Amino acid sequence: MPRMKVTGVGMYVPDRVVTNNDLSKLMDTTDEWIVMRTGIKERRYVPDGMTGAEMAARATDIALKEAGIEKKQIEAIISATLSPDHTFPGMAPFIQDKLDLGGCAVMDIRNQCTGFLYSMAVADAWIRTGLFKTVLVTGSEIHSTALEFETRGRDVTVIFGDGAGVFICQATDDENTGVIATDLHGEGKYAKALWVEAEGQVFHPRLTHKMLWEGRAFPRMKGQLVFTHAIRRLPETMNACCAKAGVKIEDVDFWVFHQANLRINEFACQALSIPPNKTLNNIDKYGNTTAATLPIVTYEAQKKGLIKRGMLVGFATFGAGFTWGTMLMRW
Repeated sequence: MPRMKVTGVGMYVPDRVVTNNDLSKLMDTTDEWIVMRTGIKERRYVPDGMTGAEMAARATDIALKEAGIEKKQIEAIISATLSPDHTFPGMAPFIQDKLDLGGCAVMDIRNQCTGFLYSMAVADAWIRTGLFKTVLVTGSEIHSTALEFETRGRDVTVIFGDGAGVFICQATDDENTGVIATDLHGEGKYAKALWVEAEGQVFHPRLTHKMLWEGRAFPRMKGQLVFTHAIRRLPETMNACCAKAGVKIEDVDFWVFHQANLRINEFACQALSIPPNKTLNNIDKYGNTTAATLPIVTYEAQKKGLIKRGMLVGFATFGAGFTWGTMLMRW
């Protein structure tokens, strides 16, 4: 049975840098307040007219060069996003069109912060069963056009940024590389702890002026509840995935964490005795780019020489839904 190997990684973030001081001019907040609670110093916002599909395509061009393959070899595209360019169809068809890859399979996965991890699991299953040999997994998010830039929305608005990252996933017969174990979970009773209520099909009509006035069309979060669950679930799933793989936490050479809050990642590392040299956080530069965070961190870690071929690499994430999970891969 073939295994899935990541042969190319790419990322793209917009040029526009928005600092904490920039946001403090729009709402009651300060650089000190944001950094203390989240570790974020700045984030990137798209210019008018740029789409999530365009960002994903730019990241894909970089990944294709690393993989050393032609784009026509891509047989399927999985798009992880909570912010598709349009309500429907999903993001994957627009990415496919940007790449001029008509005819290949396309699919969206809406798992927010765990979307990229779930997408990797699907790509792994497709490749292991022989359905496809080359799958493009993308995470692309534009948050900036959907945030509330006033004090009422501050707790969410300061966290999120725009960006994209991709993996080229290919079949390999090398038993010493690829995905070793995956651990995925969800708990829907907390779905409303981090969500956007409206517009929604449960409403008639789906969106009203009253909903907009009340701020129900903007993301809302019960921050303490999210934080409490994240610092519990991340160590749980990391330990569970290592147990499935028959390894210990200390056997993992490098950990790629979702970038939601620096304090969450610091807590997980402290709880599991993971030293600073075995991970990389870049939330200070980009904020939370949701489904794009795992590939963006991976790309930068490779460039810094922190992830190298042959290493045992772990990917761990927690997010809205609630959903969470871990994947171990021999890089």
